Amino acid sequence: MQRSTFKVLFYVKRQSEKSGQVPVMGRITINGTMSQFSCKLTVRSSLWDAKANKASGKSLESQRINEKLENIKTNIGKQYQRLCDRDSYITAEKVRNAFLGMGDDCRLLLQTFDEYLAEFRKRVGKDRAYSTYEDYCLRRRRLAAFLEYEYHVKDIPFKELKREFIEKFVVYLSTVKGLASGTICAGVKKLRLMTYTAYKNGWILVDPFAGFHVRPKYAERRYLSASELQAVMDVELPNYRTGINRDAFVFCAFTGLSHSDVAKLTHADIHTDDNGDYWIIDKRQKTGTQFRVKLLPVAEMIYDRYKNLHLEGNKVFPIKRYYKTMNMSLRHVARHAGLSFNPTMHVAKHHTISI
Repeated sequence: MQRSTFKVLFYVKRQSEKSGQVPVMGRITINGTMSQFSCKLTVRSSLWDAKANKASGKSLESQRINEKLENIKTNIGKQYQRLCDRDSYITAEKVRNAFLGMGDDCRLLLQTFDEYLAEFRKRVGKDRAYSTYEDYCLRRRRLAAFLEYEYHVKDIPFKELKREFIEKFVVYLSTVKGLASGTICAGVKKLRLMTYTAYKNGWILVDPFAGFHVRPKYAERRYLSASELQAVMDVELPNYRTGINRDAFVFCAFTGLSHSDVAKLTHADIHTDDNGDYWIIDKRQKTGTQFRVKLLPVAEMIYDRYKNLHLEGNKVFPIKRYYKTMNMSLRHVARHAGLSFNPTMHVAKHHTISI
């Protein structure tokens, strides 16, 4: 039987240097498989000997670091031997998980997130919106990317989550991803939901979010003036797709519909009264509340432009349901219309208040 190749080495993450200190990482290799982990140690970059995989010299700091690294190596070796006695197939990730306490009875963050998403997906179309499900999936992907970036792991036990983890996640979303404070708060809120689930079920004894607060910095909401809206309506646009998105934006400005409501709007939702006036009778995507909106002349003109397109699903507008895609298109509209800011579909929804 071929002998298993097992090796543990240590290295530092120099790109994460702060005040001369660098985090120490570990790497396990077994028969061509590799898995990395954080040693939860930092060392002065000037002390690290890359060839020896340890701190150099005989200073107290070097001795302390090297002693801890030796303990880690010994513990990993014990886990490796334990798994060899039990299993015929050993991988580096199995050994790392055993070392980190990620056994079969250990609850993991992303594993729990996936279970939550699976249950949430079953409720889509009943009491939950698909757009909300997509938003949760996005937050999950960002959390997974953070684990890979900061800890080089694909998942992490709840018991490893401390206040420092949350603070690093906030910094990652702000600096690496370049997200605004409101978007960061939304991501942290989803993480908090997972940790609360763990706390409520007794998987952890202390909620790492206890006493932790992150608040968004609210910018003053911008509305379109009548002249700005007229400029959007009058501008000639370079391509057909951008023109469609402009029409949907203006339609929302004169009806108060949200992006999700106009994206799902069908001809069956538009009715004609005894006077020949058009009325939208539908339910809000977000709340399920029924609403009735009379089409003003501008909105009626736009509807007449699209009512004979015969789109799939009997939809009125051939627009994407993705909010971000629509807002990117509106930036082009704003530039051609000479606006001083970039409007969003949310701005259109609330413009009806000011017209």
